[in-house]
Amino acid sequence: MPKLYDALAEWWPLLSAPFEYEEEAAVWRRCLEEAGDAPATTLLELGSGGGNNALYLKRHFVMTLVDLSPGMMAHSRRLNPECAHHEGDMRLFRLGRTFDRVFIHDAVCYMTTPHDLRLALETAFVHLRPGGGMVVAPDFVRETFRPGTDHGGYDDGPRGLRYLEWTWDPDPSDHTYVADCAYLLREADGSVRVEHDRHVEGLFSRNEWLQVLDEVGFEARTVTVDLGDDVTLEVFSARRPASLPSW
Repeated sequence: MPKLYDALAEWWPLLSAPFEYEEEAAVWRRCLEEAGDAPATTLLELGSGGGNNALYLKRHFVMTLVDLSPGMMAHSRRLNPECAHHEGDMRLFRLGRTFDRVFIHDAVCYMTTPHDLRLALETAFVHLRPGGGMVVAPDFVRETFRPGTDHGGYDDGPRGLRYLEWTWDPDPSDHTYVADCAYLLREADGSVRVEHDRHVEGLFSRNEWLQVLDEVGFEARTVTVDLGDDVTLEVFSARRPASLPSW
């Protein structure tokens, strides 16, 4: 697990502030509503992290949130006390009930093999009612991957964080790329330390995604979404056919 979700999880709100997500969550809401048939009332989010998307989506859905990191779940519970929270791995998690919609945001990027990706999508399928829909939003498909850098961070009184993220692909022949992150962490006493964190993330072609979705049982298509600030993503909208039996 990357340091950001483990030893450094307490710093998460200073790297990715909840207010950043309001416009993006509105996009995901529309995609989710269009992904399956009515009603679209209950929503399971797999890999829900610190709960920033849920902060806005819970206005429109009754939400259940699942994440592997206890530290991230602690942030989400503070932001979203009215939502059900479960600690679990999206590859293995089973709740024993179904939902109208399933959402997997960029946590799906930590599926780094075709086998892991299939397991995560099977988890989504088994938690969808017939006719229900899923949206899964990787940062890249193979065809859209571009190396690059990003930076940001926030202050909270005397404490603060700044980061530099460098995304690159050391081996274009495999199913992964790397996001190397440097964090400058300023404590309340003014001391500053530097942490390096490496995120190894999955990278699959559009056809690989669609093939796995089809094999799992979904009817799936690609959707291009505009998140503003010149950011567009190619994501997958998938429906569980009403005629297929449960897993």
